[in-house]
Amino acid sequence: QTQLVESGGGLVQPGGSLRLSCAVSGFSLDRYPIGWFRQAPGKEREGVSCISSGGSHTNHRDSVKGRFTISRDNAKNTVYLQMNVLKPEDTAVYYCAADWRLYSPICTLIPGQGRYNYWGQGTQVTVSS
Repeated sequence: QTQLVESGGGLVQPGGSLRLSCAVSGFSLDRYPIGWFRQAPGKEREGVSCISSGGSHTNHRDSVKGRFTISRDNAKNTVYLQMNVLKPEDTAVYYCAADWRLYSPICTLIPGQGRYNYWGQGTQVTVSS
């Protein structure tokens, strides 16, 4: 059974850091790109960061560049999102998703451009003083 499970969310003050984890099961992590998305109340879901199947290509939305880093540990079947210098506007539910394009050398932040067939349940990130 294909599953993605996020963890690591929580409440943090502005300027703080969090590391989100996305643990996958039911498939080999090194075969598919993984994306992180978020959705704030009243807003549409947006792509945050993604990493290709081989890990050589990453992409980040402009508002998080220089602050967020995505990485993967295929041996642990886990993808990480390191978030630094967090801002109140980063508050959202964060989801990871698997882009079902086998061995894709690139990743996309736009779900419609990929095949994000499998999603986790999300983890809440709240940035507030």
